[in-house]
Amino acid sequence: MSIKKYYNLAKIRLFPITRSLTGEGAKKTLGIIQNEFSKLKIKGFKSGTKVFDWNIPEEWNVTEAYVIDKYNNKIIDFKKNNLHLVGYSIPINKNITKKELFKNLYYLKNQPNAIPYITSYYKKRWGFCISYKEYKIFNKKYSLYDKFKVVINSNLNGNGNLNYGELILKGKSKKEILISTYICHPSMANDELSGLIVSMGLINHFKSKRLNKTLRFVFIPETIGSISYLSKNLKYLKENVIGGYNLSCIGDERQHSCMFSKYQNSPSDEAIIQAYKLLRIKGYKIYPFLERGSDERQYNSPGIDLKISSIFRTKYCEYPEYHTSLDNFNLVTLKGCVGGFNVAKKSIEILLERVYPKCKIMCEPQMGKRGLYPTLSTKYKKKLTKNYMDFLQYADGTNSLEKISGLIKTDLKSVKKIYQILFKNFLIS
Repeated sequence: MSIKKYYNLAKIRLFPITRSLTGEGAKKTLGIIQNEFSKLKIKGFKSGTKVFDWNIPEEWNVTEAYVIDKYNNKIIDFKKNNLHLVGYSIPINKNITKKELFKNLYYLKNQPNAIPYITSYYKKRWGFCISYKEYKIFNKKYSLYDKFKVVINSNLNGNGNLNYGELILKGKSKKEILISTYICHPSMANDELSGLIVSMGLINHFKSKRLNKTLRFVFIPETIGSISYLSKNLKYLKENVIGGYNLSCIGDERQHSCMFSKYQNSPSDEAIIQAYKLLRIKGYKIYPFLERGSDERQYNSPGIDLKISSIFRTKYCEYPEYHTSLDNFNLVTLKGCVGGFNVAKKSIEILLERVYPKCKIMCEPQMGKRGLYPTLSTKYKKKLTKNYMDFLQYADGTNSLEKISGLIKTDLKSVKKIYQILFKNFLIS
């Protein structure tokens, strides 16, 4: 099974990489994906570029970061765990006191064995992350005025790039399904790599299929990546995307869950629930859009309105390992990833096959001249004529034939016949 291949690839090769919004880690990650799928295009935006209300940050890279105590022992070392360094830390090389060092240490009291994941993308600072257990040892071992050498060999390049990957599987129609996941978290299995695993599995599954619609896969840094991507491609996406999914935290075994688009009325929302039913998944959870926190925020923003939903196993922020060193491959399993893959695959298959008719006539069409409405006005009207008109009322491009069937209280077989008749008469696209 292809998922096993990509699961092992992520566990062995992708997990150790120091990823961030920009830099060599993101490029290396995209390169590994491209080795699997040569059609992946790696593209970029220049640092400093204005994208909507944001500016793309400087490209950040780091080679080493550590703290040495008075005994010349390296007590914190980025090379042992890349979560030890606050993301986007500025360079530093100086001797400081315990007091100053401890101002720049981050830990979690309620998870004493976990190293937290901390970033500072848009305000320049430096810092280290350690477990609370380590913090207590340091606090007891060193006096207030003990000196420490702090070294962070990082670089912030104003002439750098933000990179992302894009892969398009063309279908018979230009209408598209967008699948988005991100490439910006270091050494986290569920919050980062599970989305990559499932996305690669989906590409492998659909790449040799005859597709009714086009599939667009994007691998981007979270938030600033989707904002940048939208700033460049919005017009085309708004014209062609009929729905899609943000994939995140989709690799554990604890539960199945999802988040609908903003108004809970998109083809993507409908397809997820149908997928759960077809896969006989019970006890799934639907999170309200008010609890959003990943790139579904950007895709559903005012003026963007792409109606993208999210598919999870256990949603971000809802599991204790989230954004810590405990988010590893003990949490993310092959079985968990297969379960997430099956939901995403089935949801996409439903979107690929479903028809979303759209009336081509502004206001109510003149049906009589097409032989679809009586030319003699009486108080008796045929039910079929009423069904034509009811169908057209809901043929706004957002309702599938299945949904229209329920709305106009007519069986699906009859609705499909109506669709064919209206299509032949050039009333709908």
